[in-house]
Amino acid sequence: MNKIKTLMLAMMVMAGAAFTACSSDDDNNTINTLGNQSNYDRYQQAVNNIVNTQKKSDKVILVVAFGSTWEQAYDTFDKVVSDYKAQFTGWDVFLSFSSAICINNARAGENVASRDFYDPEHFLTAIGLAGYKQIVVQSLQVIPGEEYRRVRDNYVKDFMNNRNSDFTTAYMKSIDKQVAVGVPLMGEDDDVAELAAVLHSESDIKAIIDAGGTVAFMGHGNPENYDYYGANIRYTELETELQALNPHYFVGTVDMEDNFVEDVIARMQAGGITSGTVQLYPLMSIAGDHAHNDMADDGDAESWISMMTTAGYQTKAYEKNFSEPCWKKYNADEGYIPALAERSKVRALWMQHTREAIAKLGTDEALSTPTTAAE
Repeated sequence: MNKIKTLMLAMMVMAGAAFTACSSDDDNNTINTLGNQSNYDRYQQAVNNIVNTQKKSDKVILVVAFGSTWEQAYDTFDKVVSDYKAQFTGWDVFLSFSSAICINNARAGENVASRDFYDPEHFLTAIGLAGYKQIVVQSLQVIPGEEYRRVRDNYVKDFMNNRNSDFTTAYMKSIDKQVAVGVPLMGEDDDVAELAAVLHSESDIKAIIDAGGTVAFMGHGNPENYDYYGANIRYTELETELQALNPHYFVGTVDMEDNFVEDVIARMQAGGITSGTVQLYPLMSIAGDHAHNDMADDGDAESWISMMTTAGYQTKAYEKNFSEPCWKKYNADEGYIPALAERSKVRALWMQHTREAIAKLGTDEALSTPTTAAE
């Protein structure tokens, strides 16, 4: 029986290693290979070294993305961090991935040279051990769905509860109401109209609309069996706001009931758009697996570009001469997929949420810790 259990465990390990895509089917675990505490401690020491060697201030912003294993996405993340450092002088800035699969695949060198990323738990522990006095965690998600809420309600809450007893009571008292979380791109109702206005003002998008073409955005979405009110509805709200500017805008997803590519096509046809040019864009922070495969892979009959082409549209997923390329190997006339975080005006919207989070520090709108409860 022990031999059978050992064989089964080995097969599970091999199956786990077979995952090659950084997708939404994440196991939602932090990096901790089969519960191996030595690995966990090793990663914690690595993050401690990163934080300690780069610490220049007592104030820190931790930007949390889902993650990716595409070079273009890495360059976009690097641009986000660079912009944050330029805009938030006096604050240290770090980037974390919330996806364990993305972290593992990035370390394994999938699609690109191996690179180390770490999860928010390790970073928040290192930040606390380094003695930071003001902490802002900024979500790089688009909607307030599963990934954002996991960051807010698990990682940050566990940190504020001193779950692993890593910090002294004195330190926990010192950061009471000195920790805040920045909401996603469309975290609040007002954010939807702001994003619509920014997208409509982008030169490449506006050029397509002005020429009578159609623009379709592909978001991620959450499965409907999750109760994330205020998440999936943002896509519908964004389409409504965009169509108030021009009826040739549409917004769909890869994981939202009744809002897949076939539903987008049906809405286009119902609106009288039965032919013509359609430009596809990812409504995601980076252009990674979903953008290049689910959206732009013309060799996949179920991709957005294939299904729209089959429906009779002249469909494009890549564009040329994008004015703000983050991908360092991008050259003029190469095919390029610009994602949201590659647009400076969209990055500014995320940064505004960070400023709003900073404004909460020291007030009752910031986070408290049970450690400070009256005795």
